[in-house]
Amino acid sequence: MTSNSPLPVRPLHTNQPRFPRHHFSMRFSSTPRGARLARRLAGERLDAWGVPYDSDTHETVTPVVAELSANAVRHGLVPGRDFRLWLSTEGTTIRVEITDAHGEKVPALAESASDDQEDGRGPLLVAALANHWG
Repeated sequence: MTSNSPLPVRPLHTNQPRFPRHHFSMRFSSTPRGARLARRLAGERLDAWGVPYDSDTHETVTPVVAELSANAVRHGLVPGRDFRLWLSTEGTTIRVEITDAHGEKVPALAESASDDQEDGRGPLLVAALANHWG
């Protein structure tokens, strides 16, 4: 699964503070361990940038990073190639971008997932948590 379009996640409340300008970018191995590390480092970066672990914004952004990273590992795997996480803040926007080894496809957003379906809910989860799906 590839997301070449940025995925901004904005704070859920209008009284959220403005974020200073920061960015973080790193490549991770296309493995489940790499996906877990991407989520963890994103969480640490957000906390260091003033978005505390127990805030609504932090608890919205980290599952988005986790889901997109897991999808990059599962659907974009090319042996020997990594995926990249790019995380930035500016103003009231937090932007999450995950780029995997398969750059030719943009993830499809399913209309719904049935109860007996084992997968396919990731893009729905991301869309529900994000204020904008690019």
